[in-house]
Amino acid sequence: MLAAAPLFLAGCAASSHTPAPSESASTVPTSATPSASTPAWVMPDEGMRHAGTWMAFGPSAAIWGAELVPVVRKNLADIANAIVTFEPVTMLVRPSEQDAARTLLDPAVRLLPVEIDDLWVRDTGPVFVTNGSALGGVGFNFNGWGGKQAHTHDAVVAAAVIADAKATPLTTTLTLEGGAIEVDGQGTAIITESCVLNANRNPGWTKPHVEAELGRLLGIRKVIWLPGIAGKDITDGHTDFYARFVGPGQVVAALDNDPASFDYAVTRAHLDILKAATDVTGKPLVVTPLVAPRTLREQDPGEDFAAGYINFYLCNGGVIAPQFGDADADAAARDALAALFPQRKVVQLNVDGIAAGGGGIHCSTQQQPAL
Repeated sequence: MLAAAPLFLAGCAASSHTPAPSESASTVPTSATPSASTPAWVMPDEGMRHAGTWMAFGPSAAIWGAELVPVVRKNLADIANAIVTFEPVTMLVRPSEQDAARTLLDPAVRLLPVEIDDLWVRDTGPVFVTNGSALGGVGFNFNGWGGKQAHTHDAVVAAAVIADAKATPLTTTLTLEGGAIEVDGQGTAIITESCVLNANRNPGWTKPHVEAELGRLLGIRKVIWLPGIAGKDITDGHTDFYARFVGPGQVVAALDNDPASFDYAVTRAHLDILKAATDVTGKPLVVTPLVAPRTLREQDPGEDFAAGYINFYLCNGGVIAPQFGDADADAAARDALAALFPQRKVVQLNVDGIAAGGGGIHCSTQQQPAL
C-alpha cells in the first residue's frame, strides 16, 4: 500500500513537495506589547472543556496517491466517530466529496462544505483563544510549512473556521502552525526553534519577538524552547510530536530508542531540557517519557512513517490515541495515558494511513474551547 504512495515526510503533514507560490516574508513587529485596552486573550490548555472539535476530510490523490486516499479517509472517519461520542465534531469537506464523507461518518458529525487542499486542520485552522467572555481565533498565516506544499485553499481555512465559529478574528504577521505550539493554559508554552524561528516562516524574528507576540495573542508569559530538528520532515519538527502538557507542571515527552532514527538524539536532548525546565510559576516540570514503538503493523512503512504516541488528542472525557501493532509499546502507552488522565477514557485507533503521511491524530484535529 505505502510503496505505491508518493514520498511523505514525518511530522504533521503530508506533502507532494509541489512548490507553493512565492510569498512575502513575515514582518517583525516593531512592538508586540498590547495596549491597556487590549482584551487579555488566553489559549486554554487542550484538556479544558471544549465546545467541539474541527477536522478536515482532505486527502487528495495528488498529494497522497490514489491507493492511500481511501485508507486515510477511513482513518479520519474513525477519529471523528470516536470523538463525536464525547463532543461535537465539525468536518470540513470539499463540496464534491460530501457524499463520500457522509457514508463513512457518524450522522452526528456535522459537515461544513469548503474547498481544502489537505487534512491537517491543526496547522491550517485557527488557534482559538478566550478572554473570559468571548471566543477569538488567531490565523497564523499558514504558508505550506515554509513553502513546501501548495496551499491556495488551506491558506484561508483559518478565516473560514473563525467565521463559522463566530469568533473574533485576531491578526498577526507571525507565521506558525498549531502543531508547533503546546501550552498549559497558565501562561507556559513549549515551542521548537527549528519550526518557528525558521527563515522559511519568520525571517528576522528573534525569540523575544516571538514571545512578545504570543503573549499578546495567546497569553504566553514563558516559553520553553526545544531545538527540534529542521529539514527532516515537512514541519521542521513540530512540538506536538515531541512534548505535550498533560496538566500544570506535567509533560509527556517522546523518547525514540532506535539509534538509526534521526529522532534518537533529538528526543534525548529534549528530555534533558524539559527535566531542567520550570513553568511560568517556577515549578519544575514532571516529565513522563512515552517510548516509540520498535515494531510496526505496517511491514513497509518507509523511514518517515510517524510512529509515536505523543500525538494524541484530548476531548471531553476522552483521550484519542494511536496504536501501531507493537503489543508491548501500545499497551505501555495506553497504560501511561490512563494513569495521567484517570478521569478520561483512552481510545486507541489504527491510524497507519495518516501516519504514512507523516502525521497523527493531533495533527488532524483542532479544539474549540468552551466559554
